[in-house]
Amino acid sequence: MPPKQQSKADLAKKQKIVEDKTFGLKNKNKSKNVQKYVQTLKQSVQPQSDPSKTAAKKKKEEEKAKDKELNELFKVAVSQPKVPVGVDPKSILCEFYKAGQCAKGFKCKFSHDLNIQRKGEKIDIYSDKRDHDTMEEWDQETLEKVVESKKNEYQQNKPTDIVCKYFLEAVEKKQYGWFWVCPNGGKNCHYRHALPPGYVLKSQMKALLEEEAEKIPIEEEIENQRAKVTTSTPMTTELFMQWKKKKMAERDAGLAAQMAERAKNDRMSGRELFLSDSSLFVDDVEAHEKYQRDQEPPVAEQKVSANSNGDRPSDSATAGGGAEVTNDDDDDELDIDELNELEASLSKVTIQEPDTAA
Repeated sequence: MPPKQQSKADLAKKQKIVEDKTFGLKNKNKSKNVQKYVQTLKQSVQPQSDPSKTAAKKKKEEEKAKDKELNELFKVAVSQPKVPVGVDPKSILCEFYKAGQCAKGFKCKFSHDLNIQRKGEKIDIYSDKRDHDTMEEWDQETLEKVVESKKNEYQQNKPTDIVCKYFLEAVEKKQYGWFWVCPNGGKNCHYRHALPPGYVLKSQMKALLEEEAEKIPIEEEIENQRAKVTTSTPMTTELFMQWKKKKMAERDAGLAAQMAERAKNDRMSGRELFLSDSSLFVDDVEAHEKYQRDQEPPVAEQKVSANSNGDRPSDSATAGGGAEVTNDDDDDELDIDELNELEASLSKVTIQEPDTAA
C-alpha cells in the first residue's frame, strides 16, 4: 500500500523545524557540506512522490512526443482541397481530420463530419447531368468509343427535346434521385431527363389550383369589410371632401405647431427658415449692392431727370453726355442690370429729341 500522505499541519511543523535548523547557514556558509546538509533536511520534510505515478507520467509524455513526431512526418502528405468560389467550406470534409491529424477542433473552417459527403447538394431536376459530359474530360479510348457508337446510333437516336416519360413519372411520384436509373436504357436514353423551363408538376398544380380557389375576389373582400362596418352613414362626394379638408387642416395645424415649437427652441434648419421667411436669405455681395441701391438713387435716373427738366441737348451733346455717363459708370463698376437700365433711358432720350424739335 502507498504511504499515507502527511497532513498540512505536520508539513508546516516540519518546515518550521527545517527553517530553524538552517537559519543563517544558506547565506553565511557556502561550503558543500553545509549545502548538502540543507538539502537533506528539505528532502526529509517534503513528501516523497509515488514512483509508479512518476513512471506512468513519464511514459505518457514519451508516447505523446512520439505521436507528435509521427504526425509531423505524415503531415506533408496531407493537403486540404481547394474551395471553389461560392462554396461553403463546411460542406467539404477536412482531410487532416480524416487522417486524424487536425488539431484545430471547432475552429477549423472545414467540416469534421464524416457523413458530409452523403449530405451533398440536392439533385437538380431542371438540368440534364449528361449535358456536362463533354469531350474535354475524355481520354483517347473514350473518344474512339463515342465516335464508333455515334456512327451507328446517329440516325436512330437523333437529338430531341422530348422529355422522357419515365423521368416525368419518377419526378411526379418523388422517386427521382441520385440512384434512380431510367428504365429506357439508363444513360443511353435519348430523351431529355430535365424539366423544361417553367414546367409545373401535377402535384404542385393541384396545390396552386386549391390555393387559387380559396382566394376571394377583391370586390367581394371590399363588400365583406363594408358589411362589418356598424355605421350607416352613406359616403358621398361632399362628405369625402369635408373629411379630406378636415384632415388637411389638422395636418397643417400640426406642422405649424411643430414649426413654432422648433423656432421657439432655435432648432429650425436652414430649409425651414427659408420656407418661413425667404427675405432673410440674401447673398453677401447682392446684399451690399441692394443696400447701396436703397440708399442712393441710380445714376441713370438722375441723368434722365436732369435732361427732362433742362434744355434738350443736341445729338452730339447727347452722345457726349452718354459717353461721360458710361465713363462714370465704369468708375462706379455698375452691374449688368444697372447698365441695361441706363441704356434704355438713354435710348428714350435720343428718340424723344426729334419730336420736340418738330
